[in-house]
Order: sequence, then C-alpha cells, then structure tokens
Amino acid sequence: MTTFAELTTTQVSDATAQLVAPASRDALAAEYRRLVEADEPFLVIGGGSNTIVSDSGFDGEVLHICTSGIEVADAGDGVLVTAEAGESWSKLVDRTVADGLSGIEALAGIPGTVGAAPVQNIGAYGQELADVLERIEVVEAETGEIRWVDASELGLGYRTSALKRGELRALVLRVVLRLQRVGDAAGAAVRYAQLAKALGVELGDRVPVAQQRDAVLRLRASKGMVLDPGDPDTRSSGSFFVNPVVHREFVVDLPEDAPQFDAGADEDGRPLVKLSAAWLIDHAGVKRGFALPGSGAAISSKHTLAITNHDGATAEQIAELARFVRARVMQEFGVLLVPEPNLIGLEV
Repeated sequence: MTTFAELTTTQVSDATAQLVAPASRDALAAEYRRLVEADEPFLVIGGGSNTIVSDSGFDGEVLHICTSGIEVADAGDGVLVTAEAGESWSKLVDRTVADGLSGIEALAGIPGTVGAAPVQNIGAYGQELADVLERIEVVEAETGEIRWVDASELGLGYRTSALKRGELRALVLRVVLRLQRVGDAAGAAVRYAQLAKALGVELGDRVPVAQQRDAVLRLRASKGMVLDPGDPDTRSSGSFFVNPVVHREFVVDLPEDAPQFDAGADEDGRPLVKLSAAWLIDHAGVKRGFALPGSGAAISSKHTLAITNHDGATAEQIAELARFVRARVMQEFGVLLVPEPNLIGLEV
C-alpha cells in the first residue's frame, strides 16, 4: 500500500492512500469522469510537490497522474512542445534545453508534473509559464467533455489560474507550450538579476540555454529547492508561502530595505506591490533552521521560505510551524502570508 509520505515531497503522513493510477490519457480521463460522477470526495496528486496531507490521511480515492510523453513540432515562428500531464516538469525542461529551445530554461528544478504547471502558473528567475503557454487539453468536470482551452481563457496571474480558483473545474490532460529555437550559439536573454550575477553577465545578455538551466539548478540547490534524498532541507513543498501582493498604500511603514516590486494595479487603478515573503519571515525573527521545541518540522537551513520535514515531522507539526510563522509576520508587519501548497485536512 502507498502512503501519502511516499506520494509527496514533504514526506509526511503515514496514512494509506486509496490510489488509482491510470497510465494512459484516455484512462485518466475516464477515471476522472468516474470520480466526478460518483459525487464523493477525491484528491488529485501528480508529483506531490505542492500537496501536504494530514496525519489522518484523506477519506476518499486519490487520482495519481502518471501519464508521460513529449512531442516537439515546428510551428511558424516558434516550436510547439506538447507534454502529457503526468510528465516530469524537470524532464520536460531538460528535453527543451537539449533541443536548443528557449522559454522555460529558468524554470529548471521545479519539482512536480507538467499538468500542475498551469494550475499554479509556475514562475522563477524571470520566466513564467504564462509567457509561453499556448493551450491546455482538459476533461471538464461538469460535462465530461475533453476540449482544448487557450491560455487566454485561463486567467493566469501570479501563482494562480482559473483552475486554481475553481472557475474552471477540469483536469489537465496535456499542455502545449510555444518556445523559440535559439540553439547553443545565440542563447537566450537573461531576465533576472540574481541569475545574471550567478552567470557573471549583465541583465539582457544572451547566454546559452544549457548554461542558464545549470546556473538555475545551482541557485535552487543552494536554497534546498532541488530534490536531494541526502538533504533534509529538500523534504519540503518548496516555497511554503506566496510572496504577498498588497496595495502600495498599506506598506508605507515597512523599513526602507524591505524588497518591494511593482505589481501593476487592481481593478480600480490602485497601485500594487509584491513583497518578499522570505524577507518578512526573516525580519520577523524566524531565522533559518528555526524549529519549535520538540518538533521535527523546521525552517530550511538554506532559505526561510521553506518549511521542511527535518527530523521525522508529522503533518500537524508542519502546520503548527506555518501558523507560528504567519502569526509572527502579522504581528511584526501587519501582512498576512498565504500558504502556497494544497493543505488537505490541515489548518494554517
């Protein structure tokens, strides 16, 4: 029997999962229809990098996304890359880099599966899935219909989408990306200051995609953000909290050195700023390696934004530490941190 600890990267909860793991796209769609029609609770898990399940488990079936396959085809001024939902995201990045394609090289090392990428609108080091997403194939919950949905219909925003918000109730079957063929010689423009520094170049300089991918992997590894069985800091769900986006008028009292990034404006035209959750946590007094007394959960020793299963943590201990972090940041700065992982049966 498979436990939730085995299905998720945080590796907590020894409860057994009632697993259904169809290997083909047609079988996956059929199982999803069956589960929806049964009108009973069910859980969808891909790579388990963004899900934490309570110690008591989940009372329902678990649909494990295992489909695989990548197709590459020239299309006008770009290249269309189609990947099955259960394909490893890291494997997809490696394949596109090997083919000399640009668009997702800075998203290297992000754990999980391809199907989860548009749900979360993943992004890192100057790239975001929304920049290259062409369309997705889904099976709709309400009708059972399989159809293509253009990226423009997904309401993609910072770590969110119509899928995540529940506006589109559907399961992702395939993802199509539009990338650019740059080869090794020309390379692609570097779009993130920290990455440019790691590469020893200026922002906007062109660097081969393989070099960018490798530099990103080194940066992520230095923060415990690349899965490594020998490193307890990687037993996590990555960044536990989303960088908060708030109205500029509400952060006038933050210290001058608090990182703030322009985030556009809301529907009424009020300016928004994105804050650094890692900075807020650190300056609220919660330092790297911090753990509550007697707990197996700890803040990563490499990065304050990750909560790790450092020493046989329970799911509740992970949640307890998250609640502590949120309370400290709220008390110190009046900013409410929002968890990024899907928390099943847990309160934070």
